[in-house]
Order: sequence, then structure tokens, then C-alpha cells
Amino acid sequence: MFTEAISRARTSHRWRTRTRNLLLLFIALVFTTAIYQAETHAQIIGGLEVTIPFQFHAGDAKLPPGKYMIRTLDNTDLTIMEISSEDKAISALFEVRDAEANTTPAKSEIIFNKYGNRYFLAKLFDEANPNGSAVSKSRYEKKVGQAATEAQAHVPAHHRG
Repeated sequence: MFTEAISRARTSHRWRTRTRNLLLLFIALVFTTAIYQAETHAQIIGGLEVTIPFQFHAGDAKLPPGKYMIRTLDNTDLTIMEISSEDKAISALFEVRDAEANTTPAKSEIIFNKYGNRYFLAKLFDEANPNGSAVSKSRYEKKVGQAATEAQAHVPAHHRG
């Protein structure tokens, strides 16, 4: 009888220890995932000002040459950005995902995919940060890309103020 009580106590203690260890492991996993996601989401801090000397496409919109402000929209998990003209008369939204530069950019820059004489907003990088944003290709860009060879055009950008 005494041996059975000791055996039950050991079993109960093992169960509590395993449950506590699993709970701690789960908390550590949630914490690690939260930190990892915070580090991997690229974000343009503030907004970027850029003068684009050619007509281009951003998402599904076709925009004329000019001065633009590019910023991440709040409450979108850093997946939607807006480009708007200096006078705010023209604007477009486009979807982005994380991107990584081959080398850390010395200056903020906007990269366009170029097919013939058509330019498509492709990537955005902030100065001294190899993590940036890649613009999701629109159906039109995919269609144009099948019929033409791709090149890239880099346009310098800077922070407002």
C-alpha cells in the first residue's frame, strides 16, 4: 500500500513536470515566432521621396513621370504600400512581400523591372538596410514579361525632410 502511494506520487509528479515543460516550450515557441516575424518584415521607415523620370506601373496602376512619396499603410501587416504624387492628385496601392538585397544599399533606392519601354515598380530598399520590399507582379506585368526580355532600372530615393 505504501509502495502504491509512492508510485502514484511519482507518476503525478512526472505528469506535472511534463505538462510544465510542454507549457514552457510552447511559450518559448510563441515568443521566438513573434520576434522572428518582427525582424523579417521589411519596412520603409517614414516615407521615401523619389523623382521618377519615366512613365511606370505600380501594382495595377499606370503612373506618369514625376515626384512621388512612397509609404507603408498602417494596419496592413506591412503588406500594402501607397505611392502618391507630390500634390496627392494621383495615388495607387500595391502589395509587397519581403525582399533581400544582394548587398546592403548605400542609398535608399527604388528598382524597376524594364520590359522594352515599359517600367514596373519591383523593389524598394532603405539606406543601409539589406531587407526591403518586393512588389507583387500584376497580371499585366506577367503578360508583358512573357513577351519581352527583362532589365532593371535603379532610381535613388530619399527620406522626406
